[in-house]
Amino acid sequence: MKNQIIELLRSTERPGIENLCEYMIYESDFFTAPCSTQYHLCKEGGLAEHSLNVYMYMRNAAAGIGYYDPLTDSSDSIIITSLLHDIGKATYRGKPNYVPNMIQDKKNKGQLIQSEAKPFESNKDRLYIPHEIVSLQIISKYIELTEEEEFAILYHNGMYAPSGRDINGKERPLQLLLHFADMWCSRFVEVE
Repeated sequence: MKNQIIELLRSTERPGIENLCEYMIYESDFFTAPCSTQYHLCKEGGLAEHSLNVYMYMRNAAAGIGYYDPLTDSSDSIIITSLLHDIGKATYRGKPNYVPNMIQDKKNKGQLIQSEAKPFESNKDRLYIPHEIVSLQIISKYIELTEEEEFAILYHNGMYAPSGRDINGKERPLQLLLHFADMWCSRFVEVE
């Protein structure tokens, strides 16, 4: 998975992409972080798995509706937005977004164990900045995004985000494709 994600990102040949890939490999927990606290892919490596799933569904949906032709069009924006839309859920400023949710095991004299119902919790040491914004901050340190790419990442949660009402009537093709693929994967592909 890691190699596939890095190869796809490098294929864009976007200036600075190599530095972003190095950040993801050596300074971030992108490839080991969970994707959520208790819902879809709340396991080690869940974030990377989710990102790759979103890429595959977004690419296929885009080709299926004629948004892009895989034989003639570049898919750089699809690669970048799908694989990096949730990078803000990885370590930021040296702090992981999700940490193990440790609870007392009543069967074993209060010994701490990781919760099965909610294996992870949001890191209380990390200030709450929406992951969409953190994603844009991280990406922008390394590569330049187009306005469409910024918009797609910022609003990839659509009406489900605190700023969701702001997008009503202002949706864009790339943003809607990312939103659809993200929702489809989290609601139907990645459930156990």
